Amino acid sequence: MDARLNPFGNPVAGKALRHINSAGKAVSDSALPAATQELVKIRASQINGCGFCTDMHTKDAAHAGETPQRLHLVAAWREATVFTDAERAALELTEQGTRIADAAGGVTDEAWANAAKHYAEDQLAALVSLIALINAYNRVNVLVRQPAGDYQPGQFG
Repeated sequence: MDARLNPFGNPVAGKALRHINSAGKAVSDSALPAATQELVKIRASQINGCGFCTDMHTKDAAHAGETPQRLHLVAAWREATVFTDAERAALELTEQGTRIADAAGGVTDEAWANAAKHYAEDQLAALVSLIALINAYNRVNVLVRQPAGDYQPGQFG
């Protein structure tokens, strides 16, 4: 399977993605825990059906030391006992922020308050930014049908 468009090979798409990557650097350099960042990217990518990002972020998380058990349970995090309360709050915010079109009221006050109990304001800002950014990446990859499966950890870093 070939992608419909090579986003980094096209000057317009490449320029746009470089700006998104710069925004991503601000998040990755933030105080939001790296493990939480990967869990958020994986969950949003699962929801959006982005095979490329799901492949990338599960492999990056495993390479960084994330356990197979936790990676296998991201999609069923509500029933899993392997996530901290803070991670669960981040995953809930991720789901609600990713499924905005499905929820009449958007992100609930409860989900926001729960995340705010676990994360400082700068971490919340990073979390919100990360949810927005991974959703943008997912949409690009789904639109162009970016193939999944060949990613190697650190390939783009």
